Formats: sequence, C-alpha cells, structure tokens
Amino acid sequence: NTAVGLVIFLILVIINFVVVTKGATRVAEVSARFTLDSMPGKQMAIDADLNAGLINQEEAKARREEVSRESDFYGSMDGAGKFVRGDAIAGILILVITIIGGLSVGMLQHDMGLADATHNYTLLTIGDGLVAQIPALLLSTAAGLMVTRASVSTDMGVQVLSQLFSSPRALAITAAILGIMGLIPGMPNLVFLLFSAMAGGAAWWVTERNKRIAAEPVAAPVTEEPSNESRELSWDDVEVVDMIGLEVGYRLIPMVDKNQGGQLMGRIKGVRKKLSQELGFLIPSVHIRDNLDLAPNAYRLSLMGVPVGEAEIQPEHDMAINPGQVFGSIPGTATTDPAFGLEAVWIEASQRDQAQSLGYTVVDASTVVATHLSHILQSHADELLGHEEVQQLLDKLSKSAPKLVEDLVPKQLSLATVLKVLQSLLQEHISIRDMRTIAETLAEHAPISQDAGVLTAAVRVALGRSIVQQISGMGAELSVLTLEPSLEQILHQTLQGGAEGAGGLEPGLAENLHKSLIEETQRQEAAGRPAVLLVSQAVRTLLARFVRHSIPGLHVLAFNEIPDNKQVKIMGTVGG
Repeated sequence: NTAVGLVIFLILVIINFVVVTKGATRVAEVSARFTLDSMPGKQMAIDADLNAGLINQEEAKARREEVSRESDFYGSMDGAGKFVRGDAIAGILILVITIIGGLSVGMLQHDMGLADATHNYTLLTIGDGLVAQIPALLLSTAAGLMVTRASVSTDMGVQVLSQLFSSPRALAITAAILGIMGLIPGMPNLVFLLFSAMAGGAAWWVTERNKRIAAEPVAAPVTEEPSNESRELSWDDVEVVDMIGLEVGYRLIPMVDKNQGGQLMGRIKGVRKKLSQELGFLIPSVHIRDNLDLAPNAYRLSLMGVPVGEAEIQPEHDMAINPGQVFGSIPGTATTDPAFGLEAVWIEASQRDQAQSLGYTVVDASTVVATHLSHILQSHADELLGHEEVQQLLDKLSKSAPKLVEDLVPKQLSLATVLKVLQSLLQEHISIRDMRTIAETLAEHAPISQDAGVLTAAVRVALGRSIVQQISGMGAELSVLTLEPSLEQILHQTLQGGAEGAGGLEPGLAENLHKSLIEETQRQEAAGRPAVLLVSQAVRTLLARFVRHSIPGLHVLAFNEIPDNKQVKIMGTVGG
C-alpha cells in the first residue's frame, strides 16, 4: 500500500530529522563549544598543580593529552552530527528525485500512463526509502547516544552493559511488555514470547548474582583487647612533638585514607618532594591524625606542635578560585582560598567546566589542603632546618668534596654557626641547593669573622647570580628602587648607634618609610615588574628584617650582590 508506506516513511524521516538528528547536533555543538572555552582554565589548573608539586611532568603531560583528546572527541562528534543531519536531508531529496525520475522513465520511455507510472515507481521509491531510512535512524540514534552519554572516560560498550545488567528491574519490565505483546492475537506471538523469556531469564540471573554478592561474608577487623595490666611510666609515654602536623575533622578522614580513595597523602608527598628539590634539604614527613575537637570539615596545620594555619573545606565540592580576572560569576558558596587569601567559591563537580570557561582556577579539596601546606612550609622553611639536617647536608657534600667539609666543620666553624647561616638564607627564600658554593664561601671568610650575620652577607654575594635570577629571570636588565642618600645616611647612623633591628628607627621615620615602600612595591607589581630595593651592604640586613613580614613581595638586595652581567635600571627613589 503506497499510502501506508509513505506515512511510515514520513514518520521515520520526522523522527530522524526533527527529533534525533537535530537534538544530537545541538548537543554536539554546545559540548564542543564549552569544551574549547574551558581548555585555557584546564591548562591553568594543570600548570598550577605542577607548580605546587602536586603532580610531576609525566602526570601533567598525560592530563594535557586527556584535555586535547576530549576537545578532539567533541569536535569530531560535532562534525559527525553534521554528516548525520546531511544524510537525513539527502534521504528526503533522493525520495523526491527518484519519484520524478521514475515518472519520467515510465511515461517517456515505457509509454506508461500517469496513474500506472505513479503507482509503480512511487511504490518502488517508498520501499527503497524505507530500507534506507531504517539504518539512517539507527545511525542517528547511535550518534545521539555517543554525544549525550555522561562520561568519555569509559568505553561505550562497558557503559551500556553496566546500565542494562546492573539492575534487574529494567529487564523484568521489558520481559513483561514483550510477554503482553506476545499474547495479542495477530502479532508474531512466538518471536515476542521467545524474547520475553530471554529478558526474564536475564532478570532472574542478575537478581541471583546480586544476592550472591550481598551474601558474601565480610571479614571483620581483628582487634586486640587492651591490656589492663598496670606498668610503670617510661620515656616512651612522653610524646615527641611533631615537626609538621596535620589534624583533620572526622568528615575529612576519607581524604587521607587510601582505602577510601583519598588522594591527600599522594598530594602531600608531591609537595614534600617539590619543596625538597627547590629548597635544597629534605622536608620532614607530615604526621596526620584526626581531631574530634575540630569542626567536622576543618583541618589544622602545625609546626613544632604550634598551630600555624586552620581552615574549613567541603570535601565533596571543588573550589573555584578567582585569579584576579574572570568573565562572570558562578553560583556556589563564597569562601576564601586559605593559602593566599583569594576570593573563591565552593561549587559542584558538575560545574567545573563552566567555572574554567569563565576564567576560574578550579581545584579539588585535596589540592586546597596541599597548596595551603606548601605555602606554610615555604614561609617557615628556616624552622624546619636543624642540626641533623645540616649534618646530613655536610655528609652528602663530603662525598664529592671531603677535604672542604673536613677543614670547615669543626675546625673553622661550629655546626651551630653553619646552621644559623643556612637558616638566615632560608628566611629570605634563598635556596641552599648549592651547598658547595656556600661551604667554600664560609671556609674563605671564617678566618676573618665568626659572626653569622657577616658570613651570611658573604654567602649572599657568592650566590648573587642565583638570587637575582630567581627574582628577575634571564633578562639582562634589573629594575630597582633606591633610597634617598639622606635617608640611607640616617640608617647608617642608626646602626652605628647600636640598633640591631628596625626597632631602633624613630617611630615617625619608620612609619613614613614603611608607607613609601608599600606604595612603590604596589606600583612595581602593577607594572608587572618584581619589586627590588637596592641598598648598601651595611643597611641591607636592617631593611630586610624591617619588611620581611609586612611587605613580603619586596626583595632587598645589596649593591655587591648584583652580578656584573646585569644592568640596573632605577625606577624610583624612596624617601622617609
């Protein structure tokens, strides 16, 4: 029947073109657009994790390749959607062309009447169209399933099988519907009843499998009964203070438990490895424990048993950090980044791509804690270095320069003096990786002075190239600020009067100097340049101690610390 065939053909075309193909194409376009828009944010997040030591170069490369594959996938599916839509349109055009061509052939070449030609060739065309539209509809449906599935990280076949056979309910409902249709007179009863039996058998098998899994015994943890025997107290009962401690509330325990998928332990190990390589000595291990006195979502960082940082996080959410310039707001719970005090928002994991496309840097809760820990350890690196660590550094150096170490400690300097010098360097964020240069400089100047401050100044001069490069990079020019000659003369007189620190400055002068330094530092940072104050060697230590905590972005250098290959450009003069 031509009319019935035409109606069925039109129904298939409408479902294929209007419903499936148009929806799949739209989903592919939107997914490709959002994926490409979010790529810069994802790349920034990868770079931030790499710089924080949370991942290594191999992991960063793998994550960048994953981002690239994701964008390629959605771009390809966008193009595939256009092909599928074109196939549906081509089916309609081919139908019209075939009918016109058939009528022309029948009437002009075979001398058929209009009614006969219309009946024969329209019937053939509709049959051919039905045969072509059924696979086209299946192809469009498959493309729609590909672009609308929840994740691209799992194989499509695995997803389909897990969704079909994870619960027996869908199979049981399918078996019931097929069974009812198999009982209707005039239907292919045998086929429907056969498929109904197969679906029912599959539902029974899934039910029995789930029962067996649920009935498997779970091994109970073996606990030892505490001994009630009394014993004398000993030194073992005196707890040693942890150098680095992390206490977590009870809701954060899964983050540090590898058996529950916690990633915080791995992140902390990455932070320790990165800082050890940058600072030049082994960062002690972090002792993690739970603390029921804390809020459920809170954690606390401590050094030598003294709390130095505390914050609350939401372990099931991601933190979207505003780096300073974003292209819109995102709904969520407003908060503050505990490490650097930046504005941030707690968002759902499903909002990650949207936040990255708006310019936010998105990190998970484990990364928030690890970044906070990294910032704390960098700020207090000098407190983590002790006699044992210095001895380890000297023992390592003695393998390549045994005579140097033998002549230095304890013949020329005590271990305590070397420790003070290294701690002074770490206080100003100077790496002690070049231990050979440090030891040679100490051996050269030890006969002249045993004062740790004088020796530190000599070591800074020897490490001048490394210090300046850490501040300004490989550029040939160094932009600096200087002091007015009259102000520097006042500081010289203050030192000659016996004042060892900034407390010896007259209060009004100290306040004006501090205000001027803050303004110049902000001006330099706004221009994209590092803030460097260049002064004489005599007053460098005084000013460095003066601005260390209040203006952490200002670097105080002495004239003789600048390498010969660096050109100094004075950007401003600071007066009191």
